[in-house]
Amino acid sequence: MTRAGVAVLRRTAPGGRARWERRNYAGRTVGMYAGPASAAAAAVGAARVHPGAGLAVLAAGVCGAYDDVAGDHRRGFRAHLGALRDGEVTSGAVKLFGMSAAGLVAGALMKERPVDKVLAGVVIAGAAHVVNLLDVRPGRAVGAVLALGAPGLLRKGPGGELTAAAMGAAAAVLPDDLGERVMIGDTGAHALGAALGTAVVACNRRAGLLAHAVAVVAAAVYGDRVTAWARAL
Repeated sequence: MTRAGVAVLRRTAPGGRARWERRNYAGRTVGMYAGPASAAAAAVGAARVHPGAGLAVLAAGVCGAYDDVAGDHRRGFRAHLGALRDGEVTSGAVKLFGMSAAGLVAGALMKERPVDKVLAGVVIAGAAHVVNLLDVRPGRAVGAVLALGAPGLLRKGPGGELTAAAMGAAAAVLPDDLGERVMIGDTGAHALGAALGTAVVACNRRAGLLAHAVAVVAAAVYGDRVTAWARAL
């Protein structure tokens, strides 16, 4: 489904090819076709397992797509929250709050106890953000989803099925991503990260949710500091 979606978008390029083309880190022109295709495939796969998971992945993709279209190149939540403090609502701030809300809604649908609902929301939104932070070079974000998701394939039930949905969508775009023919952008990175987050939520109880919530928050804070340091060089 993912590769077929990439092919259709590449062939039709709704709105014109200029809308779908970006310069990557090396200055090469690549297409953004993999983002919507991987997000749609992951959302459909997740929805088949649990409606809340499908909602989270879809919302993550939509939030990422808004940021891709708006073209705000500031990275890290500190930069966006700083702009918001100064009265500027950036696309990244919209994405941050939108993804947080979607994660909490999905957590509420996937878990029963209030504390677990909140932890699940943190895991889903945090996983989406962390994967997006990794999307700085070809294949890094997609490769991270595959590597982090691999242990989840050993699980049975919804957790394993959600892992398979995330990894299937990621694996389908990996060759073109590595070959610098396409990029997943914020659309794909957020959706794949959220899909991985829903798999973690489905696989874990409170102790596991707490451990993963701490991990994604720590990774997000560290990633934001590295991003700020890199901007200062």
